[in-house]
Amino acid sequence: MLRFFRQIRQRLLADNKINKYFLYALGEILLVVIGILIALQINNWNEERKQNHLETVYLNRLHNELKKDISTFSNEIQRLESNNEKIVGFTNVLKDENYNDSLLVELTKAYMTYGTSYPIFNPSTSTFEDLSSTGNLSVISNTEMRDRIIKHYEDYQFVELNFKQNYDWATPIDAPLYTHTDALKFDTEYTSFLFPKASEQNLAKEIIKDKTIFLRNAAIHFWMNKDGLIQLKRIKDETSLICATLEKKE
Repeated sequence: MLRFFRQIRQRLLADNKINKYFLYALGEILLVVIGILIALQINNWNEERKQNHLETVYLNRLHNELKKDISTFSNEIQRLESNNEKIVGFTNVLKDENYNDSLLVELTKAYMTYGTSYPIFNPSTSTFEDLSSTGNLSVISNTEMRDRIIKHYEDYQFVELNFKQNYDWATPIDAPLYTHTDALKFDTEYTSFLFPKASEQNLAKEIIKDKTIFLRNAAIHFWMNKDGLIQLKRIKDETSLICATLEKKE
């Protein structure tokens, strides 16, 4: 092709057709420019297609992880509500002057197994961390959606910090149950078998002797569960709203 154009230029020069030569040269330059512009446009289309594909992949990953988070939050909400029911049942019997030995021991065991656990916040953040660390947040073309996603994961950090602060606050208050009593003998899941067997009557007397410590401990865990439930229900609702928005984009 280049040889063909060179031959035309040489023939025009040989025939002393300078004006036609310049017009031809100008046309040749124009063709080259048009070719470059077309190549750039094709490249831009390809890049845009890659960006759109990458955006779709990330949004789908975010959507799937957020759906898992909703399930995780729902399960934890259910667990905390169930644990608080056990705490209330335990403390009601513990405060009853006419308590039943067998029932008190049974509810103490349930409290030690379930009521003494801490709220858990464990969302999936791998896709957002990938977006942030690679600088790929910019592939989310909708700036409003991008800002909303960023704020949502900032809320995750807030909830996580809230849970940690509650844990740090409660741990010293929680400790006397284990340092000043033999409460672990009622933890049937892990440690009760390590203690000598005792009658329900004697076990009930031990519980009543340490009633103040048990009640204080129960109050701490009930409060933490309540605060955790507030945070989890709020963040679950926010997560559901973002999921609904992402579903519309699919």
